[in-house]
Amino acid sequence: MSSVVAILLFIVTITLIIWQPRGLNIAWSAAGGAILALLAGVVTWADVAAVTHIVWNATLTFVALIVISLVLDELGFFEWSALHMVRLSRGKGIRLFLFTILLGAIVSCFFANDGAALILTPIVLAQMRALKLPSLTVLPFVMASGFIADSTSIPLIISNLVNIVSADFFHISFSDYALTMMLPNVFSLFASISVLYLYYRKHIPAVYDGSLVHSPREAIKSMPMFKLSWYILGILFLGYLFGEAIGIPVSIIACFTALLLVWAGHRSKVMSANNMLKEAPWSIVLFSIGMYVVIYGLKNAGFTSLLGTWIDSFASHGLFAATMGMGFLAALLSSIMNNLPSVMIGALAIDATHTSGTIKEALIYANVIGCDLGPKITPIGSLATLIWLHILSRKGVNVSWGYYFKAGIILTIPTLFITLLGLYIRLWF
Repeated sequence: MSSVVAILLFIVTITLIIWQPRGLNIAWSAAGGAILALLAGVVTWADVAAVTHIVWNATLTFVALIVISLVLDELGFFEWSALHMVRLSRGKGIRLFLFTILLGAIVSCFFANDGAALILTPIVLAQMRALKLPSLTVLPFVMASGFIADSTSIPLIISNLVNIVSADFFHISFSDYALTMMLPNVFSLFASISVLYLYYRKHIPAVYDGSLVHSPREAIKSMPMFKLSWYILGILFLGYLFGEAIGIPVSIIACFTALLLVWAGHRSKVMSANNMLKEAPWSIVLFSIGMYVVIYGLKNAGFTSLLGTWIDSFASHGLFAATMGMGFLAALLSSIMNNLPSVMIGALAIDATHTSGTIKEALIYANVIGCDLGPKITPIGSLATLIWLHILSRKGVNVSWGYYFKAGIILTIPTLFITLLGLYIRLWF
């Protein structure tokens, strides 16, 4: 009976999170599901404590990175970057398309996929309209910005909330994670560029008039603050590299940097500290704890152990089967039930397997890759995609679910395969 209750609670909770009836905040849906799970006896307070221990570092890091992105966006940092891409392309449409993808990959790597998709995409859209490109031409650039934000969000722990959750669960260090995922990310980048170009090549303009946009310098609201931000970001990345050696969690480093940037921005009168902190996605903390408590109900009901048995079956066929099987399984789960619950379900299932050594390592990293790329198959695969589609709709770019689903399958499947192939090669050697 408890297993049926756990499954029903999960289905109802994830439905409310994706549907968001009457604008219901995702945090309240997740918290409600967690409370019902406690009342039904599906989970215990010990499970709540275990979940909190798993997700606190991930969620605080995510909040800090979004705050950093908001401050830099308010400063004009991302618009400055996009304008440089326009200038460097020198009127060549294909070159601009390539540079737009590369910029998205860089922003996603260092400022998380949500920052890249939700902040950079509107800027790219504004630049395309400033260049007076037709709407049919604008769509490839917008879709490329959204796609690359997720497909290249695998190189660092901080590049995606999914990465942080998995790394914390399996106690993977920042440097170990980066060393393993750097090659798969290169494979993903080249695969993404290839599939995006092949899919949209007929709609990419041959030339454009770069004189229609203003100088990158004009995008910066405060040059002293802009220069200072580079030093602060340098501190952030040095903290990531060396903080783990002395036991400092990435969330502490990210939060310190975020507060430093907010303070500097407030002192320079470029922005209001109160407004920046109010815009931070604090609800994600309650959402993460609540959602993962509900998932722990599935674990207690034996669902993740059953999934672990399936994973054991294809992992027994060797490294290649383990990598591809886990990656595509995680992608499928992410595309139909959202990637945030999927990564934890996958992690719990992997933990329940009888694998070890390189095979288990392949399962862990393939689960991350599948949950990073899998959400691009459907519009409901990630909360960021739903918000991204809403932002585009408000700005007059209507991407139907049918169009997104068709493009998502065509673009994601080959990219996912090639990325997992990169992981297999990395682990094989």
